[in-house]
Amino acid sequence: MSLADELLADLEENDDGDLEAIYENQISNSDSHEFTAPFPVIPKEEEIKNVSIRELAKLRDSERLKRVITEIEQNVGNDRKKIEVTGLMESDPEYQLIVEANNIAVEIDGEIAIIHRFVRDKYQKRFPELESLIITPLEYIRTVKELGNDLDRAKNNETLQSFLTQATIMIVSVTASTTQGKLLSDNELHEIYEACDMASELNNFKSNIYEYVESRMTFIAPNITAIVGASTAAKILGVAGGLSKLSKMPACNVLPLGQQKKTLSGFSQAASLPHTGFLYFSQIVQDTSPELRYKAAKLVSTKLTLAARVDACHESADGSIGRYLREGIEKKLDKLQIEDDAYQEDLGYTRGTIGKSGTGRVRLPQIDEKTKVRISKTLQKNLQKQNQQYGGATSIRRQVSGTASSVAFTPLQGLEIVNPQAAETRINEANAKYFSNTSGFLSVGKETT
Repeated sequence: MSLADELLADLEENDDGDLEAIYENQISNSDSHEFTAPFPVIPKEEEIKNVSIRELAKLRDSERLKRVITEIEQNVGNDRKKIEVTGLMESDPEYQLIVEANNIAVEIDGEIAIIHRFVRDKYQKRFPELESLIITPLEYIRTVKELGNDLDRAKNNETLQSFLTQATIMIVSVTASTTQGKLLSDNELHEIYEACDMASELNNFKSNIYEYVESRMTFIAPNITAIVGASTAAKILGVAGGLSKLSKMPACNVLPLGQQKKTLSGFSQAASLPHTGFLYFSQIVQDTSPELRYKAAKLVSTKLTLAARVDACHESADGSIGRYLREGIEKKLDKLQIEDDAYQEDLGYTRGTIGKSGTGRVRLPQIDEKTKVRISKTLQKNLQKQNQQYGGATSIRRQVSGTASSVAFTPLQGLEIVNPQAAETRINEANAKYFSNTSGFLSVGKETT
């Protein structure tokens, strides 16, 4: 055995021993330590179906929501101004309440989405097609609460007409008549109604929060309020999650805040408005002409972002910068709405139309009669035959309407075949007696005295 072979044999013996030691260590470690999953294990569908809505949506019964709603009810009647605040704005108790209320409003939207999924999974057994017909969570939940097990309620329902369009109601009623769903049990129906009631309560809480924040917008964001108004400013702050988060957003992300998905179910999408949110339906945008509203919304979103950053830095407490920005927006919108100057109608006396009947020149060229092209009479007759209308040699001597028919409806025998030219033939026969062009007077009576 050579020296190289002995060296390889020694290395192989050492590797086998190391591998055995590593394997024994792994076995001993696996016995001493338990396996832990790196991510939460999702329960089975059977377990999810048995979970109550109170266990999934916990915000409704939380102490935090109850405390915020109670403090809002206590501070509704107190009107304050930003000048009254001493020290930092973040340390003011009411400012902290407004920020927390905005955060809860965002969490309420998430809770409503959870309830929507819960109701959708439960109600698929009864009406599986409803999910594709109504996309908005609140509208879906309210529709489920109104229909229940009786899908015939979709017809001529005044409650559905209060939040659904006539086209959507018509599609829902037609689809409900052909659905293959099964009836829900009393227990399942009770769970669905409980979830629907919870969603309506959370939506009412969110409306109260928006009303309170709207009343305090001159206190928390005076410059934003000066541009778009208190109502739109409160909605934008609620969706954005507060003033600080709104100030960090670019203008392109502020523009679609509050947009809603709409299902047209086969109808035309020409009237749909994509990328339109709260800003598009604000008063300053709606006052412009329809063809300029989207451009106005983009302009307002850029100035609103600047005003949000001013309010986030607690500058211009009286809203002067917001009013200045609004004046600039109005000036630009007024300039956009000015129509272009029309062309002058009275152009004066010109010779531009002289000679239009000829070659377009002012002076027509003189035609020499000697060299003028002449057409023979035979060629003229051939051209007339080519240009004449066809059908003149048939029994119908003139063009008639395509609705003319030789079938007539009579009360005695029903359908009868008649001659459309019978009346014309009778007139010709009557005129042939006395006014014929060929026959003369056969006999003339004598005068009687």
